[in-house]
Amino acid sequence: MKSGLIVEDLPDTLAWLSQLLPNAFPDMAIYQARNLAEAHQQIDLHQPELALIDLGLPDGSGIELIERLHRESPNTLCVVSTIFDDDQHLLPALKAGAQGYILKDRDSDEVAQLLEGIRTGRPPLSAAIARRLISFFGPSETTQNSPLTQREHDVLALIAKGYTVKKAGELLGISRNTCAGYVKDIYRKLQISSRAEATVEASRLGLLSPHTN
Repeated sequence: MKSGLIVEDLPDTLAWLSQLLPNAFPDMAIYQARNLAEAHQQIDLHQPELALIDLGLPDGSGIELIERLHRESPNTLCVVSTIFDDDQHLLPALKAGAQGYILKDRDSDEVAQLLEGIRTGRPPLSAAIARRLISFFGPSETTQNSPLTQREHDVLALIAKGYTVKKAGELLGISRNTCAGYVKDIYRKLQISSRAEATVEASRLGLLSPHTN
């Protein structure tokens, strides 16, 4: 990724994220916005490949930006960066198209690891958020009600844990192309389109432990 946008109204937090992001992406050009209006301008000018978006902005909700990027620039990876860990913020953000959700009140090492995981395709979800998703969908949902085959369950579990398609195929003893075919069928059957949504579905189906990071 060569360009990133950080949307954050608190100066100290903006500076902190601006220091962490280059560690994960050393060659990335980083743009900043402190409100929705500035963010829309930056999107018009730069079409960022990665956007770290706060939800509570002075002139509105960051969900507006996520919806715009999901609609106009689907290749942009939208990651929420917020202090809100409740369902009222989490679920609308994922529904709008967010592909990650980072709690910015965590320590620098945890946030840095989540950002670095983006390079390998790992959904940037704080551990507390993964646990909340599991809790939201409840333990009663099991794979017995799933439209997926057992092999598709196996693939989904590995993809949701952050493994690449190639690595998941190696662990399951199948080719990369075969594994990619399974991923395509999984996305179609579950009507999802991102790794973050795959993690949600894997949690709902009981394929991840509550302590998965």
